[in-house]
Amino acid sequence: MDKTNAAVIGLGSMGFGMAVSLARKGFDVAGTDVNAEAVQRFAAHGRAARSIAEAATGAAILVVVVVNAAQTRTVLFGPEGAANALPKGAVVISSATMSPKDAEALAAEAEARGLLYLDAPISGGAQRAAEGALTVLASGSDAAFAKAQPALDAMAQKLYKLGDKPGIGAAFKMVNQLLAGVHIAAACEAITFAKRLGLDIGKVYEVITAAAGNSWMFENRVPHILEGDYSPKSAVDIFTKDLGIVLDMSRDTKFPTPIAGQAFQMFMMTAAAGMGRDDDASVARLYAQIAGLDLPSSIKSNG
Repeated sequence: MDKTNAAVIGLGSMGFGMAVSLARKGFDVAGTDVNAEAVQRFAAHGRAARSIAEAATGAAILVVVVVNAAQTRTVLFGPEGAANALPKGAVVISSATMSPKDAEALAAEAEARGLLYLDAPISGGAQRAAEGALTVLASGSDAAFAKAQPALDAMAQKLYKLGDKPGIGAAFKMVNQLLAGVHIAAACEAITFAKRLGLDIGKVYEVITAAAGNSWMFENRVPHILEGDYSPKSAVDIFTKDLGIVLDMSRDTKFPTPIAGQAFQMFMMTAAAGMGRDDDASVARLYAQIAGLDLPSSIKSNG
């Protein structure tokens, strides 16, 4: 196929893999990030852009993989934003985790400027991003899906088309994040409880992952604790943000989410203890500090 111009704004652990996946599938990809080292590393795979506007110029598809709605707004509509550089009819694939209200507002502003907007939060982690095997929870107009489809095919193994209005994908993602945050907090509580009981926590991991109490998060995060490695695959601060959004939505809809609220407080306490930028399995370290327990040494933590 002729090379389609695409741009990726945000070359972090997820965005970098998504950009590489696009390049691998034949897209002419420009990438940029506030981290100059990430941009330089991407130069081996595509065009390293010095600014958002440079990356977006001429792009038919713009993928925005930043932290939250505020950053997405800056990327699109800030003084050096992409909206003024994109051609009319280009599609924005917005992959930051945000509230449905924020997704709806960003979509309305993009569409008012002649752009298509796909609300497309992602799940799967950095490895699946690099493999082009993400799960995408998307909603938007038929035209937005049609324009974005080649890029989605390159980046995703599973694409869920969840509705014709932006905001629906964001809502699905927040249900996922409620469960993800609760499961991480529960896994950290369980493994440190096992430590308090004097059990071999390596053996506990072996047993639980073969038993009904297992979860994807227990299986994925507990090895970080066993290895004493808290370098951030996914940081504590991500879940203070995401569970905070869940609680905001809970209040707005007058629906109680007490378990999510407890998990939110555990992440908040972990962040307050100086571990906000460390891996989210650091909740176990907070439990260990409270209980006076020794977990395997933290050899790669940021905190």
